[in-house]
Amino acid sequence: MSEDRPRPGLPGVTLSDAQRRAWLRLIRSENVGPVTFRALVNHFGSADKALEALPDLARRGGASGRIRIAGAAEIDRELEAAHRLGARFVALGEPGYPRYLRAIEGPPPLLAVKGGTGRLGVGTQPPGLFDPGLFDRPTVAIVGARNASITGRKFAGTLARSIGEAGYAVVSGLARGIDAAAHEASTRTGTVGVMAGGLDRLYPPEHADLVAAIIEDGGAVVSEMPFGWEPRARDFPRRNRLISGMALGVVVVEAAARSGSLHTARFAAEQGRDVFAVPGSPLDPRAEGCNDLIRSGATLIASPDHLIEALKPMADWDPPESSASEPTYEPDDDGSSGRDMDRARSLVVEALGYTPTPVDDVIRATSLHPAVVHLILLELDLAGRLERHGSGMVGLIG
Repeated sequence: MSEDRPRPGLPGVTLSDAQRRAWLRLIRSENVGPVTFRALVNHFGSADKALEALPDLARRGGASGRIRIAGAAEIDRELEAAHRLGARFVALGEPGYPRYLRAIEGPPPLLAVKGGTGRLGVGTQPPGLFDPGLFDRPTVAIVGARNASITGRKFAGTLARSIGEAGYAVVSGLARGIDAAAHEASTRTGTVGVMAGGLDRLYPPEHADLVAAIIEDGGAVVSEMPFGWEPRARDFPRRNRLISGMALGVVVVEAAARSGSLHTARFAAEQGRDVFAVPGSPLDPRAEGCNDLIRSGATLIASPDHLIEALKPMADWDPPESSASEPTYEPDDDGSSGRDMDRARSLVVEALGYTPTPVDDVIRATSLHPAVVHLILLELDLAGRLERHGSGMVGLIG
């Protein structure tokens, strides 16, 4: 296995500065998300080789123009921004990468992290360095309504404080309402805020003091987005996927029927994590989402003791590494010609539709070697013609 390949589940692996820069260039390049990043590095053996191959892969996938590849100057600016903020980039497989996040489908290859002063009793790091022990602790997500009631905020704080004292870290999204209440109550026991924009683009901006308190007391803030990235509406579901992925389970406290907190609960279910919900009055619209979650099978939480008791069997869970590597394929390996690959591309495109389809179904429908299908999907992805959905589903972009 190449030393530049992602290796979740192997703590102690540390990238060189050159490798970290190459990983950052690759993930910041056009049409390269976490799943595509992993497929590229698995296929080519290193981020450097993958970067060299991007233009040809995109062309073969039918790109209308030249793909944008992050340049050295762009990466220099981002690394300088991280240094000014007192943050650093932690790679998948390195010490300090969140314990549970490495087990989800498509974990971010790099996280920007700021925080930690060694005050959580797990290290003596100087200010500005995060404490990796925080990310090794059992973690619980607490999320909910931005327009939370006084009672909802108070209960969220009670939950966060109690599970913090029981040894759990708390993760949430730094939003107004329930998120803020959960962070405020768990700063001294360990809390992690996940941001939708770059680490230097806090939203909402009035939570600057809250972030300062989190970091001062040994917690951390993290983001997978580039420095300078202003959060957009579509970035918050990505943030929610990280919140659920970093936790053993997600507790929802007050959520309307179309609340973003329900997205976090859905991601948790897809990631195999437990979902907990606090019931509320049927007359309060902010309780509708939580009550629906309970009707759908979420565990009802009416006190901190309920939550702590439910978490006990999971506290020692050692998450497996994320999905296995995709098979590699080079046409010359079996004598396949360019014409054969052109025909294979046509078969794959014909088999795909705009409705998400399991990759295994595409393989069966085309009777092509799985490695050939994965390579063609990678080409289409880089050309901007493919959308990857959860659970190994793919579809064409209309």
